[in-house]
Amino acid sequence: MYETSVAPPSPQPTSQIRVVLAITFLAYLAQMTLSPVIAPLSREVNLAEWQVGLTISAAAVMVVCTSQFWGRRSQSWGSRKVLILAMTILTLAMGCFTIGSALAMGGALGPTLTFIVFLLTRGVFFGGALAAIAPTAQTYITRVTTTEAERVKGMAGVGAVQGIAMIFGAVTGGLLAGIGLLVSIGTVPVVLAIGLVISTVVLNRAEPGGRIPSPPHISPFDHRVGPFLLAGFGMFTALGFIQIIAGFLVQDRYTYDANTTGLMAGLALLASGVAMILAQAIVVPKTGWSPATLLRVGTGIGVVGFVLLYINGPIWLLVLGMSVITFGIAIAMPGYTAGPTLLMNVEEQGGVAGLIGATNGLTFVFAPVVSTALYAVWPQLPVVIGGCILTVVFALVCLHPRFTRLPKTAPGVALAVVEDGEPT
Repeated sequence: MYETSVAPPSPQPTSQIRVVLAITFLAYLAQMTLSPVIAPLSREVNLAEWQVGLTISAAAVMVVCTSQFWGRRSQSWGSRKVLILAMTILTLAMGCFTIGSALAMGGALGPTLTFIVFLLTRGVFFGGALAAIAPTAQTYITRVTTTEAERVKGMAGVGAVQGIAMIFGAVTGGLLAGIGLLVSIGTVPVVLAIGLVISTVVLNRAEPGGRIPSPPHISPFDHRVGPFLLAGFGMFTALGFIQIIAGFLVQDRYTYDANTTGLMAGLALLASGVAMILAQAIVVPKTGWSPATLLRVGTGIGVVGFVLLYINGPIWLLVLGMSVITFGIAIAMPGYTAGPTLLMNVEEQGGVAGLIGATNGLTFVFAPVVSTALYAVWPQLPVVIGGCILTVVFALVCLHPRFTRLPKTAPGVALAVVEDGEPT
């Protein structure tokens, strides 16, 4: 029978956090390596812009629909089994995507069949499997950490490796695309295969805390987690608004040609990635702030960034505004992900991690459509609305009592540690 009494996690599972973070990094590195080549690839294989957009939206919808499933399975099946399965699906999906791309570029597949291949591989299967990575990593961290400081530091690590993957993926994808599109695309399944090997060979079979046969489903309206999800949705929506329209802002404000626009927009996103890494790899661990403080300071800084972005000044001011927004929201992120875990019971951690993943994915369904529609009305409107959304979030985390009554330690971790079979 599963035990819920409190016990300190063993040192061995704690050391495995680095392995879980490495797997997370490789999964998101693969995703970001593909990002720079999606647009030119679509032109090469005669796909319309809406078809590419639908493929990406399908991946986001899969994240929303499957995140809590994966989070709960990480407790009932075990983190190692979920990561092995997810990395296997990701590797096979992107291997098929690479083969389909090669056939389409060679003229062996028509546009309709190519679109179906892209939608299934990059959209449905890739999105559905990628949805397992972050919730499983977050659930693992909740099971090997007991104090607020440990929990926040671990959650910041998940965000930091995603930020590093964003930078390295964009650079790697762009440089390899200079050799050839298929070289860049073909690298993706190789990166994922490395992650699969690490999941299979390096990640310890011991499951910290034991397995939970039937983890409960957590409602997004649960009073313990609802305010955090609302804050997270607002933060990621505001950030998504800016990331989507970055290229449009650069080109329309400064009347650059297409090549210069791509370069400047890329530099702005690169600076934002660096800001995210600085926030989550250095600022959050060094300050030791509580989740509530991280949320207040981070969203407050983000609001200042929106004010800077609104000002129609030189290009460096736009880059600074985007970087400040990202820096602030990156500080707030670990507060958003760690905070509710301190209020949930052990058996509920997978469910809440899945809810967080689903909420993040929902913003990528919502933000691209709304931000571009607002931009068509008035170029400054997404900036104004994004700033207003983040201001509301700042007020929420300052005034709502849920953010001022968090325990300093988690409710408890299980006594048992199981191998790939029974409790030890």
